[in-house]
Amino acid sequence: MHVLQFSFLMFCMGFFSCNFSQSEAQKNNHQFTNELINESSPYLLQHAHNPVNWYPWSEKAFEKAKAENKMVIISIGYASCHWCHVMEHESFEDTTVANFMNEHFVSIKVDREERPDVDDVYMSACQLASQEGCGWPLNAMALPDGKPVWAGTYFPKKPWLEVLEYFKNEWQKSPQKMEEYAVRLTEGVGQMEALPLPSGEVSFSPSDLDQIADSFLQRIDFHRGGRVGAPKFPMPNNYEFLLKYHHFSSDERALKAVTVTLDEMAKGGIYDHLGGGFARYSTDSEWLAPHFEKMLYDNAQLVSLYSQAFQVTGNPLYETVVRETLGFIEREMTSPEGAFYTSFDADSEDEEGKFYVWRKQEIDSILGEDAAVFCQFFEISSNGNWEDGKNILHRRKTPEAVAKKFGLTPFQLNSLITNSKDKLFKARSNRIPPALDDKSLTSWNALMLKGYVDAYQAFGEKSYLDAALKNGRFILEKALRPDGGLNRNYKDGKSVINAFLDDYALTIDAFTALYQVTFDENWLMKAKDLTAYVLQHFSDENSSFFYYTSNLDPPLIARKMETSDNVIPGSNSVMATNLHRLGMYFYQNEWLEKSRSMMQVLSNTIVKNQQPDFYSNWCQLYLDFVRPPFEVAIVGENFAKSRDEMLRKFLPNAILLGGKTEGALELLKGKLQEGRTMIYVCQNKVCKLPVQQVSEAMKLMEKNK
Repeated sequence: MHVLQFSFLMFCMGFFSCNFSQSEAQKNNHQFTNELINESSPYLLQHAHNPVNWYPWSEKAFEKAKAENKMVIISIGYASCHWCHVMEHESFEDTTVANFMNEHFVSIKVDREERPDVDDVYMSACQLASQEGCGWPLNAMALPDGKPVWAGTYFPKKPWLEVLEYFKNEWQKSPQKMEEYAVRLTEGVGQMEALPLPSGEVSFSPSDLDQIADSFLQRIDFHRGGRVGAPKFPMPNNYEFLLKYHHFSSDERALKAVTVTLDEMAKGGIYDHLGGGFARYSTDSEWLAPHFEKMLYDNAQLVSLYSQAFQVTGNPLYETVVRETLGFIEREMTSPEGAFYTSFDADSEDEEGKFYVWRKQEIDSILGEDAAVFCQFFEISSNGNWEDGKNILHRRKTPEAVAKKFGLTPFQLNSLITNSKDKLFKARSNRIPPALDDKSLTSWNALMLKGYVDAYQAFGEKSYLDAALKNGRFILEKALRPDGGLNRNYKDGKSVINAFLDDYALTIDAFTALYQVTFDENWLMKAKDLTAYVLQHFSDENSSFFYYTSNLDPPLIARKMETSDNVIPGSNSVMATNLHRLGMYFYQNEWLEKSRSMMQVLSNTIVKNQQPDFYSNWCQLYLDFVRPPFEVAIVGENFAKSRDEMLRKFLPNAILLGGKTEGALELLKGKLQEGRTMIYVCQNKVCKLPVQQVSEAMKLMEKNK
């Protein structure tokens, strides 16, 4: 079969977003054991007893391939990936398939969450080779040196055997042709995400900012929230930009885009109404039927977004969502050391969503006479709203309408629903839960740390700050190395993978946020040190941007940059923001200029291509250049009271600093007045006359917004 036929087959199979259940792996009788057995990644360990002779990503695997002159299979997935598990069961646990792979190939398994650099290279190869949608599992065919020849996604057993047969024959008959494919594909991978050429001095204008915001708003579903159509992904950073834009513009469409999205998500099936927390995305256009896996990075960013939206609107629904989601994180995704786990599978007992869905008869049996009200409230019916007559809890009616129907007061309804949820949660706890990926990733931990900080800012709950501080100490103790660098992963005492740019960028951002809520300069100094490390080990000498991998890492076939934003803000946009913010804190003009240079390179792309969704974090930085942030210094004996009062406000255009003394920051020098606590509102290092009340400081910022 020709390679193009495989590309077509992959397209027909569609894009497979993923999810894994451990139960099949647990049934394995351990007749086979391969080299993955010594790894710590739950995803790799799931394959440690396959009959396929898997190797982890290592020089050893490529040395074997070169010595035996075999092509390499590079199979990439992650622990909560449903179709990864399906392909494992159909093919990688099958001895016929495994024997063929072992005889003719060297096979490597990669956890994409631990090694996003490897995933990026071969995902790029898939996109070039197939010109169609690519997903996980990602299966690449490569030369013995790792250069990709072709890549596809999920295949059932028979087509997978045909893929193997084709490449085995081509390697034996026409190795030169395979070499030629690899050269062209590798060149293409290296050229992807090329930076646009800078177009001289760029001005950041309010009119362009309005155009960017309008491009966002044109794609919003103002009835159900999110982008128009299906599937619907949360994409929190998009709405953080719109909240920030609304703060300056008072554009009510921008605020409505945020609130309708957050309202509908909170009422939809994507939200776990019993246990808290959000699923990965909604498969439909109404947030009803989720892909049930729960990822740390989604929940971390959504906690931040709902907290900020509460600061703007005061909507009690948003506070409920934050408190329930953080309850889920504390209960189920936090280690005793204060680390945050990675994800929960969508499957349990080999069935997607089984842990979360209900038959009406079950609810009637558990709730008794309260079931009628609960079923009205959460749209539960005998026919079900999902597969096989089962129900996903979601809300369409208003609480007022349900209370009126049953003759209840709002207080009575709330009490009944709360008690019913508690009963169902306890009943659900007796079910077999989805598998937990209990590794910790530095970048995702930093996102969750930031989520706790944002929740603390909005609600003043000390336990949220305690959790953030504990996680910050965990990162310092377990991820920070003696040489000043970070490691990416941690599980069972092991932390072995050199960190990538997103680990540094998001940790710097989180530590800077910790400083702003504590005024403990140690966090800010750690952020500064990590920034200096990034500049030393990740910089591209031909541009102002940063590579995704360190210069200490063994080179891959291409050293790539992450220039756009996705579900998680891109590492270069976060670093550009860090440089801008820390440049203000430390009077580092070189960092400020570097941030500006990075923004200038991408500004035309963002303004003109009218697809700001792919640059939403860059858009927030663009706004900072249009509306320079305030530097708010709070100095004196009662600094904490004024700081904490200010933290409750939505201040997307301000950095906070201060303390009981002037500390080590240049901007604080000369600002301590004996016996008084003063607030200085500054911009570009020029300060207004100091004030003593937060309300007065807010007026100064509003006047100069």
